Amino acid sequence: MSHHCADDQRSVRDGHLSEPATAALGAVAVVVTMDTKGKEASFLADVIKARGRSTVLIDIGTSSNPNLARPTDGAGARLASPAELLKEIAATTRTRVAGLLASGEISAIVAIAGGKGSAAFGEIVSDLPYGFPKLLVTSARPALLAELATHHDIILYPTLVDLFGINAFTARVLENAGRAISAMHYEPSKHERERKIVAITAFGVTTPAANQCVSRLADAGLDAIVFPANGAGGRKMEQLIAAGEFDAVLDLTTTELADELVGGTASAGPGRLKAASRQQIPQVIAPGAVDMVNFGPPSSVPDQFRGRRLYSHTPYTTLMRTTSAENANIGRLTAERLSQAQGPAVVLWPAKGVSDYDREGGVFWDVDADKAWLEAIKGNLQREITVHELDCHINDPEFAEAAVTWILEQLGQGGSSRADV
Repeated sequence: MSHHCADDQRSVRDGHLSEPATAALGAVAVVVTMDTKGKEASFLADVIKARGRSTVLIDIGTSSNPNLARPTDGAGARLASPAELLKEIAATTRTRVAGLLASGEISAIVAIAGGKGSAAFGEIVSDLPYGFPKLLVTSARPALLAELATHHDIILYPTLVDLFGINAFTARVLENAGRAISAMHYEPSKHERERKIVAITAFGVTTPAANQCVSRLADAGLDAIVFPANGAGGRKMEQLIAAGEFDAVLDLTTTELADELVGGTASAGPGRLKAASRQQIPQVIAPGAVDMVNFGPPSSVPDQFRGRRLYSHTPYTTLMRTTSAENANIGRLTAERLSQAQGPAVVLWPAKGVSDYDREGGVFWDVDADKAWLEAIKGNLQREITVHELDCHINDPEFAEAAVTWILEQLGQGGSSRADV
């Protein structure tokens, strides 16, 4: 079955764009399952064209991709599920989109999708650069959208109504989506950056430390990009480190490892604390917020943790204090991953607490549990990596000064420090 977004448009497989791109902007790729969303795709393409942008139609419908393996009743033949077919289409399309980007033909991408199409779109855009405009107009369930948000910088536009052709409600959504994506475009940097960039991890309970580090780096002429250590932030930081975006990492807040090991909601997955080691860039590692594991409202805390020390950070976030045994496991995992470092690395230990809640008199103050992390680090870290024990809290100015001074020395920026690191 052959479909077109507009009379003068052809799919990417035909090798044509709908019309010449404007001098300043590339085309907008429109990703859609034409067998179910053809009317919506045509409407959206017309909105985009009316604003001076050309479009490239990318059809990911299973019925219009005849070259893929199909379910069959043949004896002994493999039955391909719709999910498997869509995953194969997404992989093929990801390669195609990368080629369009490399050739400069597209500078933005938009999709119209339900649940399966939204999942496929997440796969399709996974290799696109950070900041490349990625807009998803979707009727998918909120849980899927939340998952997509933890992996990509996709702009999510939930329709709230289902997508069954053009009506008074879907027209409003598609008009807005078309206007929005028409105004966006990606332009790769043509010049080497003038200032070095340091990636920093932060949580609410380590924000004072992050603020001080950002300020100190700025004074030294360096830029700092801060990532929230909430799972999505750590995962994105690792991806950008691997892409060569940073000159050093100041990993103040490694709390995502606690969630990874204990089962909280802020895990960044098994790729955390690995990219900087492979990229051979300097990295400071600190135990920021490893005293806590994240859950949702109190009712969401698993039954196995009833009776543990819990604290309501907000009505929607419940924090659980880590035990000595858990901190030992977190420290061991940290040491194992950091030991793979191929570049300069150092561990800084704040003896007076690892978060705002972990200080004398605080709700999570537990010296023995904290020390379990330190002892596991010292017992499992390769000898070439030094552990510096500082007699201060992680949010004290002395800690930020020590961390930034080490980074500056590794980057050849000089600088003085009041801390002996």
